[in-house]
Amino acid sequence: ITHLPTNIVAQCQNERSQYSNKMTAMNILRAKLFEHYQQEKKRDLKEVRGKKKDIAWGSQIRSYVFHPYQMVKDHRTEVESGNLQAIMDGEINYFIEAYLKSRKKD
Repeated sequence: ITHLPTNIVAQCQNERSQYSNKMTAMNILRAKLFEHYQQEKKRDLKEVRGKKKDIAWGSQIRSYVFHPYQMVKDHRTEVESGNLQAIMDGEINYFIEAYLKSRKKD
């Protein structure tokens, strides 16, 4: 049995019955197709995600300093802010805009 879109072939000649061989071959083909589409899905996800960066010391996006002074620094854009409380409350538009501007330059 051949699956024409993918050209995957499955065959079985274990039994004397043609019907039982055909059902076994269909099950084998179904398993092969499942594996094929799983691999294709993994490949597509890997392509979409892109290259993963190493998680190591110094690879962080932002640094937050609470003591002895208050500062937040975005390491991607080198933007700093002394208004730590506002940033902790979720007002990070300043960093987002700086990041988008730096991406636009590239």
